[in-house]
Amino acid sequence: MFKKILVANRGEIAIRIIRACREMGIETVAIYSTIDKDALHVQMADESVCVGPPNDSYTNITRIISATVLTGAEAIHPGFGFLSENSRFAQMCQECNITFIGPDGEIIDKMGNKSNARKLMMEAGVPVIPGSKEPVFDDEKAVSTAKNIGYPVMIKASAGGGGRGIRIVRSESELLDAFNMAKKEAKAAFGDDTMYMEKFLEKPRHVEIQILADHYGNTIHLGERDCSIQRRNQKVLEEGPCPILNEELREKMGDAAIKAARYVGYKNAGTIEFLLDSYNNFYFMEMNTRIQVEHPVTEFITGIDLIKEQIKIASGQKLNIKQKDVKFSGHAIECRINAEDPKRNFMPSPGKVDVLFIPGGLGVRVDTLLYDGYIIPPSYDSMIAKLIVHGKDRSEAINKMRRALGEFLLDGISTNIDFQFSIINNDKFLQGDYDTGFVSENLNL
Repeated sequence: MFKKILVANRGEIAIRIIRACREMGIETVAIYSTIDKDALHVQMADESVCVGPPNDSYTNITRIISATVLTGAEAIHPGFGFLSENSRFAQMCQECNITFIGPDGEIIDKMGNKSNARKLMMEAGVPVIPGSKEPVFDDEKAVSTAKNIGYPVMIKASAGGGGRGIRIVRSESELLDAFNMAKKEAKAAFGDDTMYMEKFLEKPRHVEIQILADHYGNTIHLGERDCSIQRRNQKVLEEGPCPILNEELREKMGDAAIKAARYVGYKNAGTIEFLLDSYNNFYFMEMNTRIQVEHPVTEFITGIDLIKEQIKIASGQKLNIKQKDVKFSGHAIECRINAEDPKRNFMPSPGKVDVLFIPGGLGVRVDTLLYDGYIIPPSYDSMIAKLIVHGKDRSEAINKMRRALGEFLLDGISTNIDFQFSIINNDKFLQGDYDTGFVSENLNL
């Protein structure tokens, strides 16, 4: 087992990793930008190293590798975002004899490019959404591909993520404008304007399967999370189990996720994301080759600490959990709490936290970077906390989330807490009758 791990991230996920390491008796090194010198993850780690200004720190591979060597850390946990899905970073860790807590760089490359991942999944026999078998580079190919698939189509960036480089097109007259706008957006966001196309599924659910895989061929799944509550293709609220899945469908989706992971030789924690249509047909959408923001949902319903499992797998240990050992208990819901103002088109709201009260009680968990007097910087993602609850069933979990949201007090900044209330109190949500269009269709946004 590692003696020291460098955490190449910030905020609540860095704190989450540091806590897991401390419970395992592992020392931690935090990295931070100049604007983050007073951040909670810096205060909680055993050591800390400044790696540069806000715009050149958490993604500066050379400085992060140097900090790892300087402090004697044997491994790097990348969390999510930043360098977590950067194959070059994973490869450089290997070349420097540092363990990257995640899959090999080659696997990140294979599954990170969405058009390539589609091709691999077709080879593996995993259901994929009808669409282009090869990348779409130009207008002529875009027109012919869309015609073959049949409208409506979804244009997606091959290197995409976070909802960027995506357009829905319902007719040929809209196609080229949308295609070229998506290409520009993808180029600006990812440095790669390679696109692909899929058949656009009307009113699907976004259901993902959590997997764990070790270096000895053992791969298991830990059930599903329903991530259909989204705003502009960004997840807002997640829950597990999915309200409409039965045991037969869960088993089919879990088996498909395991098949996908095994086919590409995946190791560590990962997520296979599916779209589920109204006829209970499911289709591979993408693979996230890292820990997910919403991983606490799975931890609550399985009792398995995913960060600790990641670390154990990376250190060379065998999975000590077999598929038959995975049991699901109760229901969990996660609300992402963001420093943003829903009344002003969700404009980010950085600033000083004047008053803070964090909810608690049985089955309530808050992962956060906040403390009284903390100044939220304007330089990073607006998510400042994750509120997760667990109940014996969905009804209890919803009531517990209502109570916890009501207790969550944050003064000095604007947040989306009231927006989360509007979701949790909506009749369709209460009935489990929702899809990826829920927010835009039901909350007047």
